[in-house]
Amino acid sequence: MSSKRRRFYLVAEDIMPEAMVKTVLVKDMLARGESNTVHEAVNAVGLSRSAFYKYRDLVFLYEEEGNGRPVTLSMILEHRQGSLSSVLNNIAQFGGNIITINQGIPMSQAAHVTATIDVQHLSGSLDELVERLEGMTGVRKVEIVGYS
Repeated sequence: MSSKRRRFYLVAEDIMPEAMVKTVLVKDMLARGESNTVHEAVNAVGLSRSAFYKYRDLVFLYEEEGNGRPVTLSMILEHRQGSLSSVLNNIAQFGGNIITINQGIPMSQAAHVTATIDVQHLSGSLDELVERLEGMTGVRKVEIVGYS
């Protein structure tokens, strides 16, 4: 007997069937404690329980695949007092833990910073952390450059 190797694809949300997207939402609600039961969560997002059970072990949010693995962010910060400190404090407040950090010499009033962060205990999603950092005064750019 030969077992067929399972293949995986990375697919953009806008072309996924609605039931798969809602399944990920239900899983997230349950994981965060926003709903106590599957019944409650599927009702909240408008999904049938049978569709949830059909997809629950087969569909995952991409960032969940790297859950628990450190993530490396590349950032461009304005060269002003306290910019890096504010970024690091925001990462800590969001539940991230700095593993490594490297800051280049400022050029054109901006410095490149690379930080590897333990994201296992974030209070929100990695995308929310990136958006939060991008919205800070003194932060010009934030990009996820890899998972360790």
